Amino acid sequence: MARHHLAVLFACLVSQTLAKYDWHAPPPAGTNDAPIPVGPDGKYTIVSEGIRAQFIPYGASITNLFINDTHNVERDIVLGFDNATAYTLDTSHPHLGGVPGRYANRIKNSTFTIDGVTSKVIPNENNGADTLHGGPDGWDYRNFTVVKHTRSTITFKIDDPDGKEGFPGAVTSYIHYGLSPYRWHFYMNATATKVTPVMLSSHTYWNLDGFQNPSTNLALNHSLLLPFSGQRVDVDGILIPTGNIIPNKIGSVNDFWTKSKQLGADLTKKEAQGNCGTGCTGYDTCYLVNREQFGPNYFAPLTDGGAWWEGDPVATVRSDFSGIQLDIFSDQDAFQVYSCNGQNSTMPLKKTQGFFGANATFPRVVPQYGCFVMEVEDWIDGINNPEWGRDAKQIIGPKTLPYELEAIYSFSIANKKQ
Repeated sequence: MARHHLAVLFACLVSQTLAKYDWHAPPPAGTNDAPIPVGPDGKYTIVSEGIRAQFIPYGASITNLFINDTHNVERDIVLGFDNATAYTLDTSHPHLGGVPGRYANRIKNSTFTIDGVTSKVIPNENNGADTLHGGPDGWDYRNFTVVKHTRSTITFKIDDPDGKEGFPGAVTSYIHYGLSPYRWHFYMNATATKVTPVMLSSHTYWNLDGFQNPSTNLALNHSLLLPFSGQRVDVDGILIPTGNIIPNKIGSVNDFWTKSKQLGADLTKKEAQGNCGTGCTGYDTCYLVNREQFGPNYFAPLTDGGAWWEGDPVATVRSDFSGIQLDIFSDQDAFQVYSCNGQNSTMPLKKTQGFFGANATFPRVVPQYGCFVMEVEDWIDGINNPEWGRDAKQIIGPKTLPYELEAIYSFSIANKKQ
C-alpha cells in the first residue's frame, strides 16, 4: 500500500511539473512550439521574446543566457563553457550554473541528526570539516535526464539513490526551466523514500556586461539592492554557521537593504576583510529574506491570497553599462551572495563573451570579482540549527509534502536604443 501511495505521489509530481509550471499559454494556431534541435555543442536551447537560454543535462546546468541590452547588443550574461563536454573534463569547475544537491551550501561536520538518527555524509571541503553542495559527487556533477523540451521550456529529472554520498533515502527530483518575455522561471521539487534533508538552488554565475564593458572586466560596478535583508547568518572562518543570526547594520559592508550600492563599494573598508571567511575580502554571505521587516524599503505585507511573485523583488542587480537590470522574485527565505572572490583568472571566457584580437581590452579569462552568484535557497545548514525552525522547509520524507523551490528572474533594459 505504501509503495502504491508513493507511486501516485510521484505521478502527481510529474504531472505538476510538466503542466502547472509550463509558464506559457498554448501557442496560437500556426505557431511552432517544437523544440530547437540540440546543437553540436550538446546544449539545449529555449527562447522567448527578448531572452534566449541554453542548458545541458550535466547538473541541469544553465550554460548561456542572452539578453539584448541598452546598446541593442545581445549579451551572454552567465558564466559557463563552450560545449557540454568541457564540464565533465574540468572536474574542478565551481558548480557552474548547476543545481547543487541534494543539500546546497555547507553541512557542519558532515553530519546531521533527524528523529534521533545521526547520518554521516561524505566531506569534501576544509580537510573534512564539512560537506559542500551535497558532497564530492553532488547533483551538479551528475547527468540529469531530459523529460520534456519545448521551444520555451525544458524539464530535467534525477533519481538519487538511497545512501548516495551518505544521505538516507532515495530522492526523485524534477527541475523545470521556462522562459517568457524577458523572464527566466524555474521550479524545483523533490520527494523521498525516507526522511532526509533536501535544499536546492541554482548556482548561476553572472556578469551583466557579458565581459564586454571596455572600462572593466569586473562585476564590482554592478549595483545590488536587498530590500528585505536586514539580517544574515553568522559564520566562522570557514563559512560554517555559528547558529547566530546577526543584523546588517546601516552603513556597514553588509548593508544592501537601506539603499542600492555597488558590489565593490565597500571592499576597501577594513570591515570587508574576513567578511567572506578567514583571509577573504568580499562576499560569500547568506542573507535572510524578511518580507515584513520595517525599514527604508518596507512595503505593506500582501493581503490574503497574495503570492511571492506579486510583491517586490527580494533582490535587484543592475549594470549601468549594459542597462540590464535583474529583479529576483523567490518563495525562499534566504539567498547566498558570492562576489567571485575565489576566481583566479584560470577559467576561460566563452566565445560569446569578452573581446577578441585588437579589441581585447582584457585577458579572455574570468578574474577575481569578475562575476557574482545569487543562490536562492533556505537558511544554510538549517538542519544543524533546529532552533531556527527550518525543518518543514528542509526535511522531507514519504509522509511529508514534497520539497519545492520557485523563482523568477525578470529582466528590464534601461534607455534601450532603437
